[in-house]
Amino acid sequence: MPLRSATSISQFKIDFVKQVLIFLWEVFEIAVIAIVSVIVIRTFIVQPFLVRGVSMEPNFSGGDYLLVDEITLRFREPERGEVVVFRFPRDPQTFYIKRIIGLPAETVSIRDNQITIKNSDYPEGFALNEAYTNSGGLTGGEVMYEMGPGEYLVLGDNRSASYDSRNWGTVPRDNIIGLAKIRLWPIDAVDIIEAPSY
Repeated sequence: MPLRSATSISQFKIDFVKQVLIFLWEVFEIAVIAIVSVIVIRTFIVQPFLVRGVSMEPNFSGGDYLLVDEITLRFREPERGEVVVFRFPRDPQTFYIKRIIGLPAETVSIRDNQITIKNSDYPEGFALNEAYTNSGGLTGGEVMYEMGPGEYLVLGDNRSASYDSRNWGTVPRDNIIGLAKIRLWPIDAVDIIEAPSY
């Protein structure tokens, strides 16, 4: 009788160890799947971005927490008015957020507080109306860019306090990470970010 009891205790221990190992294996599998999913999502689909500084006011302020859509621009080119996050051309480890103003093959001139754009549709040029900016559309500086293939001119919405294409030139297409799509923070300003219509 004592022998049977010892056998049954032994079997109980073996079963218990098996159950613990199965549980630990399932936890490991879930953890691996979760980690891989997060890596894939952050690398190829969407990633968070924290706004720093005042260059995009009044539309984005320091401390705004955004989600950047990395998928859309895999299927089409950026459009005028969209807010993009990109690697700074002079330091690819630094990320900036700005609004696209000039597109490839366009000539963009800034003079007398006005942006004028010439392209194949408007060879005589048109003045860009930007009521969404901090200055009501007035843009200081005096520059002209003839955009090459895959080049974009970007400006901050707070034109008087933005370090942008007026200072350092255009952004290559390959530097653009994605579109600012959703503001998650602050909670009272949560919204979906849309490009203005011109």
